[in-house]
Amino acid sequence: MLSKYLFIAFLMLLCSAPLQAKTACGEAGVWLQVLGSGGPELDDGRASSGYVVWHNGKTRLLIDMGAGSLFRFEQSGASLNDLDVILLSHMHVDHSNDLPALIKASYFTDRNRDLPVYGPTGNRLMPSVTTFVQDLFGAKGAFRYLSDYLDGRESYRLLPHDIEASGKAEQVVMRDASYRLTAVPVHHGPIPALAWRVEIGGHSLVFSGDMSNQNKVLAGLAKQADLLVAHHAIPERAGGIARSLHMPPSVIGQIAAEAGVKQLVLSHRMNRTLGQEQASAAQIRHAYTGPLQFANDLQCFRP
Repeated sequence: MLSKYLFIAFLMLLCSAPLQAKTACGEAGVWLQVLGSGGPELDDGRASSGYVVWHNGKTRLLIDMGAGSLFRFEQSGASLNDLDVILLSHMHVDHSNDLPALIKASYFTDRNRDLPVYGPTGNRLMPSVTTFVQDLFGAKGAFRYLSDYLDGRESYRLLPHDIEASGKAEQVVMRDASYRLTAVPVHHGPIPALAWRVEIGGHSLVFSGDMSNQNKVLAGLAKQADLLVAHHAIPERAGGIARSLHMPPSVIGQIAAEAGVKQLVLSHRMNRTLGQEQASAAQIRHAYTGPLQFANDLQCFRP
């Protein structure tokens, strides 16, 4: 009888424990993990845009953090203490929304070194990343109770840096023994936006962010990259405003082919492209014949 009650108690404990899907990528080398493969929609079953780069089992870079991506960050087994830098492509909600949640969550960690955040300059429609951080955490910000993370009174400082998002020039943002990080302004309608190239551990990963190809700069940034993450937000038939903001599959294929990328991953998958994978792949294959995959949340890719 005692064993029966012990068994029941064990089951109750098991059921009350939080579920954590530890899906960390491999321990050795460089890996890309997709945190959020969706866009801003609420009915696509996906977190919004977010990616982590792992190196030798450590979470080193976070690229974008839209709604739900921080929960995926937790599920991935990533550690905020290991994070070296955050890169933001632009300030749309589905790419930046989870930053306040990350900063609040860091209070419950042992992080004790500054955390740089790089993102685009602003315009009349969007704040720069430094203004964005001040608007959130500054003395008069929406979450001003977290302002200690800006002025050094907490265990670390959040350090925002603006990267020029006008023109077409490629910019070296960080270069040291661990990384070479470069950015180039891309066209996302009137919204200041950047594409990012991350060189780490002998590999190169490029993130298009949301963009049309009006600036014609992504192929140069992605030249001979081991992996290109391209945002697949519209189908080939899209027109109007959607096409002025995003790349159709044919353009993604042309860029990947011109750049000679070794692997192409399609993310930022929205309802208008979900279920269109065969048609999208056919358009891409007119130009690009290398490895091609459609991303899902928490999926890992090795460059």
